[in-house]
Amino acid sequence: MNKMIFLSIVAAIGISVSLLLAFFLLTVKTSNKQANRLFAAFLILSAIDLSGFFIFDFISSHLNLEIFRWTTSLLGMPLFYLYVLSVCYTDFKLKPKHLLHAFPFVLVNLILTPRFYLGEGIEKKRIFEIGNTMPEMYSFQLIVEIQYLFYIISVFLILKKYREIYLENYASAGTSTYKWLMQMTIVFFAAHSVVAIKNLLKYTVYKDVFLWANILVGLFALCITCWFVLKALNYPELFRGIDSKLALAKDLIPESEKISSKSGNSPDPIITSQIENLKNYMTVHEPYLDPSLTIQQLSNQINIPVRDLSVLINHHMNQHFFDFVNEYRIQKAMGILKNQAKKDLTILEILYEVGFNSKSSFNTSFKKYTELTPTAYRNSSL
Repeated sequence: MNKMIFLSIVAAIGISVSLLLAFFLLTVKTSNKQANRLFAAFLILSAIDLSGFFIFDFISSHLNLEIFRWTTSLLGMPLFYLYVLSVCYTDFKLKPKHLLHAFPFVLVNLILTPRFYLGEGIEKKRIFEIGNTMPEMYSFQLIVEIQYLFYIISVFLILKKYREIYLENYASAGTSTYKWLMQMTIVFFAAHSVVAIKNLLKYTVYKDVFLWANILVGLFALCITCWFVLKALNYPELFRGIDSKLALAKDLIPESEKISSKSGNSPDPIITSQIENLKNYMTVHEPYLDPSLTIQQLSNQINIPVRDLSVLINHHMNQHFFDFVNEYRIQKAMGILKNQAKKDLTILEILYEVGFNSKSSFNTSFKKYTELTPTAYRNSSL
């Protein structure tokens, strides 16, 4: 089969799948419509980008539209960045200031206007053919790479902060949001690396390999899009956001207290008393049995301001709230597993009983605290 025909087929399939997923995201019922719309817009842009692999006849007679199609790639990463923000933070709202993310797109189109958009006739076609060697195209590609680097680093920083805040404020064993977004970001980084290498081939002696590289990029894009579809269909309510106003415990600690901790002074009696009261409350009232327990809910139950409770657990007890709560859940599970009267309970029944909602998370946490799987622990105890 001709390479161009094969590439066109791959691109057509990729576009169809992208548009199908975009339609799904725009119509599925969800509490976070904003995130779905942003991701749908990102997928539509991806489809527009893939269309360049097979609209050869259209390109020859509509060069301005083809140039404009090139520049739409500068809207992809801003959309993905805003999508990540909207998924991670429940209170994120699009504002007029976010239009500034389109500045590189506008700038590049202004740079290309004099000789590309305003060019005429045969001279314009010639410019189009040798465009890769023109200063405007060098500027365009440089802006693309700088913009990509800026946004990919920004997304990684957002995810890092999201994970830290989640662990300090939530006890739910599911961290699907972080895992999904991190996987997606890594996949995008790998895909962009392949595209960057492909584009570099145009300036080397390996120009003949460029078409094969395009085929590889097309297949890669198709695989990524299919992966998105499977994720969306299997997990239509995948995400749980957090409040962007939540702060890390280290940012809530007074400077004087930080200095005191470093100097190794004896523990504050008030802090020691609060820790003992907290532990007693956890043992007696067992709030950890609620699988969706948050630090705000626990704060309300024991009448300690959430900021103070966050510092108490995450700083003075040197544990994430996530680990603090799961430790009680595991201890409860260990007691059940050792109980002869409850030997007929399955592992699944036990994990739900102690506050977990995921078997994989339960097994991971249990092995972290006991170095044994739940089944192995039960067999060694009975």
